[in-house]
Amino acid sequence: MALFIKALIGALVVILIAMLSKSKSYYLAGLIPLFPTFALIAHYIVGSERSVEALRTTLIFGLWAVIPYIVYLISLYLLVGSMKLPYALLSAVGCWALAAWLLIALWGRWHS
Repeated sequence: MALFIKALIGALVVILIAMLSKSKSYYLAGLIPLFPTFALIAHYIVGSERSVEALRTTLIFGLWAVIPYIVYLISLYLLVGSMKLPYALLSAVGCWALAAWLLIALWGRWHS
């Protein structure tokens, strides 16, 4: 039953995004996926199973983790005018993956 409820919530979010994308405020469709659902779960788990310092480290890493998303948005903005949308999206995801890999590698060096 819990899986059904989660699927229903996911479907409702997709419907909300679709409705917003067709509205006068279509740009709000970009805000809905950024609701910190998974961040809330991660922060609760880390905060309840680890120390406050571990949670603070997780929060700082979360701040830095915004960088790959910014790289994705900027690269998609630049690519969408010069290639078909599926290729632009795929390329932007590749840019995100590269930025995320770089962030993880640098974080490991700074915090080891």
